[in-house]
Amino acid sequence: MGKVLTRKEAYWVLNSLPGVGPVSMNRLLDRFEGDPVAALNAGKGELIRIKGVTSRVIDSMTRWNSLFDLEREKEKADRLGFSFIDRDDARYPNLLKEIHDPPIGMYVLGEYDFGLPSVSIVGSRRTTLYGQGVAREMAQDLASRGICVTSGMARGIDTLAHKGALDAVNGKTVAVLGCGLDIIYPPENIDLYREIGTRGAVVSEFPLGRRADKQTFPMRNRLVSGMSQAIVVVESDLSGGSMITARFAGEQGRLICAIPGRIDQRGSRGCNQLIRDGALLLSSVEDLLSELEYESQMPRLDIAYSGDRDSDIEEVSEEDKALLKLFDGGESLDADRVGRLLNRSSGEVSSALMMLELKGYIAKRLDGAFEAVSTYR
Repeated sequence: MGKVLTRKEAYWVLNSLPGVGPVSMNRLLDRFEGDPVAALNAGKGELIRIKGVTSRVIDSMTRWNSLFDLEREKEKADRLGFSFIDRDDARYPNLLKEIHDPPIGMYVLGEYDFGLPSVSIVGSRRTTLYGQGVAREMAQDLASRGICVTSGMARGIDTLAHKGALDAVNGKTVAVLGCGLDIIYPPENIDLYREIGTRGAVVSEFPLGRRADKQTFPMRNRLVSGMSQAIVVVESDLSGGSMITARFAGEQGRLICAIPGRIDQRGSRGCNQLIRDGALLLSSVEDLLSELEYESQMPRLDIAYSGDRDSDIEEVSEEDKALLKLFDGGESLDADRVGRLLNRSSGEVSSALMMLELKGYIAKRLDGAFEAVSTYR
C-alpha cells in the first residue's frame, strides 16, 4: 500500500500533473468538495463521469505516481529555499481566489505574505527612455507608499518596474514567472531575482524544471493581473503580453490604467487604444490612488458565475471545438454573432474567444471580428 498523502501533498501532486490545466483542476476539486486527497484517489470510473474532464486528465490522475516524483520535488524545493503554498494556505493571495481559474498552488521564493495592496506594472520588452523612466519612477512612488509592485520579470518595462520598487526604502515587489521557479528567465536578471526573493517574493505555479513556452506566458499574465487591484500598462504595441495581461485584468474586474504615448510610435499604440477603450489615462500615481479609493467606496455585488465555462488554457474543450467549427470556410464573426449562433452568453463567448486567440487558433481583426488562422485537429 502506498503512502497516504496529506492535503498539502495532494495539492502539490495535482498542481504538477501534465495536461491538467487550472480550469479542469478547479472543476475536479469542486466535484470532490475541495478535497484534493479524494480527487487524487478517485478511480477512472468516477472521473469519467465528471463533465469536461478529458481522457488525458484522467490518465494523468490515475498514473500520477509514474508521472511525478513528489519526494524528489520536495527535496529540491527545500534545497533551493522554495516553499509551496496551496489554496488552503494562509499565505495564498486572497485576490487570486476571486479569478475564474486560480492556481491550486504556487511555488514561492521569499517570506512576503501577500498582504499588502498590489498594483501591476507591465509593458513592452522594447522600450524607450521615456517608458523606462516612467516605469521605474512610478514603481518607486507606489512602493514608497506601501503598495507592492507586481510584474513578470521580463526584459524591458517589467524589469524597470521591479527595480523601481526596490529603489524605495522597504519597497516590496513580486515577480511572477512563466517557468519553473528554479529557472531564471531572462538569465541576465539573476541578481534581480535574488534581490526580489529577499525583499518580496518570486512566484510560479509551474513545477520545478518547467520551461517557458507559448502556453506558460499567458498563464503567467493572468496571475500578474489577478494578484493586483490595478494594472498599469506603460508601453505596448497593439499585440503582445501586456495587452493580454490587460484583457485578463478586464475579465477579472481589475482597474486598467495606461500611460499615454506619442501617436507615431508603435510602442504607444496599445496604450493609446486601451485609453480609447476606457482605460484610465494615467499621468501620476495620484490619479491611480484616487481611482482606487473611489472604487473601494463603491458597493460590491457578490454574484457567483453560473455559466459552464470550459475554456482551459492547456486544452480545447468540446464547446470550443464547436465554436471553432463556426470559422470553417474562412468565416469572420464577432462575439455577439458567435453568442447567438451557439446560444451562449456574451461573457462566456468573449472569454472563450480570447483563450482560443491565445492558443493561436483565431485572430482578432481591426474591426473587432475574429477569423481562423489554423485548423484544430
